Amino acid sequence: MSRHDAAVDLNELVGAMGDAVVVTDGGGAITLWNPAAERIFGFSQSEALGRSLDLIIPERLRGRHWEGFHKTMQTGHTRYGTDLLRVPAVDKAGRAMSIAFTVALLRSEDGKPAAIAAIIRDETARFNDERSLRKRLAELEAQLAPRSPVSTS
Repeated sequence: MSRHDAAVDLNELVGAMGDAVVVTDGGGAITLWNPAAERIFGFSQSEALGRSLDLIIPERLRGRHWEGFHKTMQTGHTRYGTDLLRVPAVDKAGRAMSIAFTVALLRSEDGKPAAIAAIIRDETARFNDERSLRKRLAELEAQLAPRSPVSTS
């Protein structure tokens, strides 16, 4: 058998991924939570399965999230497509995080929306580094800005 003929075991693939794979059913209950999701968010699979995504969504963003989620499930369309989304999240300890993810709308055999899958990466360190660099750049620009001459009149 050539390597092109080799079948891929999807469970093995999802389990081996370095990024979190999280799937929710049409009502928003978590139905898949891979080992990377455990590592990133701190919740075990048994703690996450069957629970709402509110587990990792900051309270202040939940209303907006669920509005978009339910609209997507009703219409069968997501405005994000293959866009990389960057949003705040929280882990089990309540630590603020920055995550980046893509979403895929999964359909049942009759073509109706059945679930949403997300591939998620923890970008907290990158986000903090970029914020520090922006702050430092602003400080340097302020130091280099021409100073207006002091009026002596």
